[in-house]
Amino acid sequence: MASYPTLNPFDGRDLRTVELMSAVAVEQRLAAAQAAFPAWSGLPLEQRGVLLRQVAAALRTRRDEIQRTMTREMGKLRGEALAEIKKSAAACEYYADHAAGYLSPQPIPTEAQRSYVVYQPIGCVLAVMPWNFPVWQVFRFLAPSLMAGNVALLKHASNVPGCADLIAAVLADAGMPAGVFAVLHIDNEQAAGVLRDRRVKAVTLTGSERAGRAIAANAGDQLKKCVMELGGSDAFVVLDDADLDATVAAAVKSRFDNAGQTCIAAKRFVLVDAIADAFVQRFVAAAKARVYGDPQDPSTTLAPLARADLRDGLHRQVRQSIDQGARALLGCEPLAGTHAGYPASILDHVAPGMPAYEEELFGPVAAIVRVKDEAEAVRVANDTPFGLGGSVWTGDAARGERVAAQLQCGAAFVNSVVRSDARLPFGGTKRSGFGRELAEHGIREFTNIKTVYVA
Repeated sequence: MASYPTLNPFDGRDLRTVELMSAVAVEQRLAAAQAAFPAWSGLPLEQRGVLLRQVAAALRTRRDEIQRTMTREMGKLRGEALAEIKKSAAACEYYADHAAGYLSPQPIPTEAQRSYVVYQPIGCVLAVMPWNFPVWQVFRFLAPSLMAGNVALLKHASNVPGCADLIAAVLADAGMPAGVFAVLHIDNEQAAGVLRDRRVKAVTLTGSERAGRAIAANAGDQLKKCVMELGGSDAFVVLDDADLDATVAAAVKSRFDNAGQTCIAAKRFVLVDAIADAFVQRFVAAAKARVYGDPQDPSTTLAPLARADLRDGLHRQVRQSIDQGARALLGCEPLAGTHAGYPASILDHVAPGMPAYEEELFGPVAAIVRVKDEAEAVRVANDTPFGLGGSVWTGDAARGERVAAQLQCGAAFVNSVVRSDARLPFGGTKRSGFGRELAEHGIREFTNIKTVYVA
């Protein structure tokens, strides 16, 4: 049986060797999911809500254990991991409270006696999830999907198997019926086979564009619904009337939290010339204060990258950008003597054609693009194949809204960092994917939106 190792990204130590599941084990989980669906989907929403609240309680009870596993497997800072667990528990409670309203029948006036729309569960949903938010990304999908009456199978990233198993344990602790949720320790080829299985009705992916293309093609071939949340290269547009103190503080947080390994992190800092030098000076000074170290140490403010190969790939993008004319203002060299460490880094005078301009930098590297005015800022912000999120910073909220309306992305924030929120739909456009998670839009993605017409 094939297996793969998992390594601690801070010190490179072996953590665990995971054996891929056999075909028999995968079949058992598929059969259990199919068997569990009728009873789970038939359970009243109120009772599903009770179980989701118990899941939230179990997350909080086991938060220290989950945090340690997250930090060991992907390097997340202790405080960031605890915040992620808290957010995941809150999402469970949010959907327990709001699912009934989101899924209630909607009357549509017609000439009929009655006509309305109902939202019915579709069955088993396969989730292919990433390592960068190994708990939140799962619950962002799982809480609404379970409340909608679906059952779920999780294929998690190979470097966070312990996180996957702990999520399954949390649901079991909460009393979730057998078969409603299960983890598959499988590779990409096995996952493709699971998606082709007739018992799987849909797939949701958070991951790379490469993975999105492969899974969306497979789902399309099977005529199965899919939601794709892919990469991003979010613009952080700073206009000439922005409050630089507040804006720089937000810029540092958005770019360097989670070691920059966030799809909706600010990545391209689009600065109008009038404030560019002042912003850069403050930005460099603030970024220097990020301290690399043991992610369990409360004094550490910059985590390692999740894997050494990811650090090496990021550095290739940085070096190529510098070779093409970008200026290294801070960092831009791997941290010597570390397994996967990279410092807070800033590239200035980034221009079209450079990897820092054209590609997603998935790590703690900020790309500064200087523009002459607001109109050019909007053009540059949209000059990307990605369209996940973007933000604009200005002293005039109305001006910010006008600019936000022009950004070609799934979420545009004014004077605030882009973030996911259970109350708001989340997803992208262009090569950042399609479909939505969260809010009413997310819970309805994996339902049969059925019209009922009574003449």
